[in-house]
Amino acid sequence: MKKILNLFFASFIIVFILSGCQDRTDLTGPTPSNGKVDFTRLVSLGNSLTAGYQSSALYADAQLYAYDAQIAKEVNANYATPTISYPGIGGLMYIKSIDLSKGTIVIGVNPSTGTPTNTGYKAPYNNLGVPGAILNDILNTTSSTTNPFFNIVLRGLGTEYSQAKALQPTFLTLWIGNNDILGYATSGGTSPYTPSAVFTSLFNTLGDSVASLGCKVAVANIPDVTSIPFFTTVGPVMAMEVPWALFKSMGVPGLIYEKHGETIGTGVADSLALLTGQVLITLPGSNYASLIGQSTGKFYRDNHYPALPVGIDTTKPFGLHPQNPWPDALILDQDEVNTAKTTTTDFNNTIASVVNKYSDRFVLVDINKFFKTVRAADFAGGTVIDGIRFFTTYITGGLFSLDGIHPTGQGQAVVANQFLAAINAKFGSNFPMIDVAAVPGSLILAKRAYEQSQKLPYFEPGTFDHILY
Repeated sequence: MKKILNLFFASFIIVFILSGCQDRTDLTGPTPSNGKVDFTRLVSLGNSLTAGYQSSALYADAQLYAYDAQIAKEVNANYATPTISYPGIGGLMYIKSIDLSKGTIVIGVNPSTGTPTNTGYKAPYNNLGVPGAILNDILNTTSSTTNPFFNIVLRGLGTEYSQAKALQPTFLTLWIGNNDILGYATSGGTSPYTPSAVFTSLFNTLGDSVASLGCKVAVANIPDVTSIPFFTTVGPVMAMEVPWALFKSMGVPGLIYEKHGETIGTGVADSLALLTGQVLITLPGSNYASLIGQSTGKFYRDNHYPALPVGIDTTKPFGLHPQNPWPDALILDQDEVNTAKTTTTDFNNTIASVVNKYSDRFVLVDINKFFKTVRAADFAGGTVIDGIRFFTTYITGGLFSLDGIHPTGQGQAVVANQFLAAINAKFGSNFPMIDVAAVPGSLILAKRAYEQSQKLPYFEPGTFDHILY
């Protein structure tokens, strides 16, 4: 069944206009120098961000543009990746159609599954990023009965760290910890997160272990997970599209939602709270927003509840009655937003402390600061990189893939350049930046959308519909 929700209004559609790509043919610069960096054996530890996961799947075409793979290409390092044939593993999302004249984007999920293509590689892979990995996994997990990526990447040869050690790296990239808070956030606060004290202990142990390898290390920190499209897309559009004035005339103050541990909803989110991000609706919430006010239990059927929770009455208007509230799993309330932000800050303080401890060999890549800067520029014309105007908005922003969490190929190039810039500044090298415009991204989608937008006289709220199957 189609689930329809208006996701974009005028400012979101118009602002992604493409600028001409910068012509680099006449650019000259200093002769590249490695400085104090040796990329002979580059190894990467991490999770899905390191692996090159995109649009809810891990597949070779995206793995090729993982940030670490792009760095390896830029510095001429041999770099082996556990590639998976198209359409990968995870459920690849794709654009089925886009029609701005009707205001629709249709997103499908490829039902097929790819297979690993180089399992016979004799040594550990250089890219050891495992989608779904948390901090504890780097030192302690060798396989999994529930997550196939551990077995595909690690192949029973040991943990991520032990395999990295076996490769005797001359340079290592480390980006881990995102999933230690992300799962909590994407579940609407219903899944646990790693306590800050536990994270600190684990990351210090990992830092000491990595430092014992004797190589240079670039360590990235964790972006604010609540500012990615997975959380920032649906709520503001609901604020614009749902007829709150009508509901208030019916005596309903706003969206009535479950707080954690409730079934009878006591939370209330008015349009201002949704518009300003005081509460955040997750991207899967787009599947249910059009059902607000209807007598439905679709959420419970879709999520295979054996029976309705005690106190839930689906004959009541969905999202407008305490006995049929907007589900906790689809919303982060103010307390949960604060928990996610505070925990992320704690994690990043720990990461910075470990980097400082080994400041002669470690360099911090402040991805959190960079993406905050990019997000702040969203309503001031975006961020232009190599002639392309990027935003953090869903689909049209160019940085994030269709799952609203993982970067596009161009987004990965942007991340790779943050690594290279930090490495150059720290270790006296001058590796050139990657030409982001030369990397495949969402340019085709953005170009199609932009070309169609020129045929329309103006945009109004509700012009853009997002349809998920």
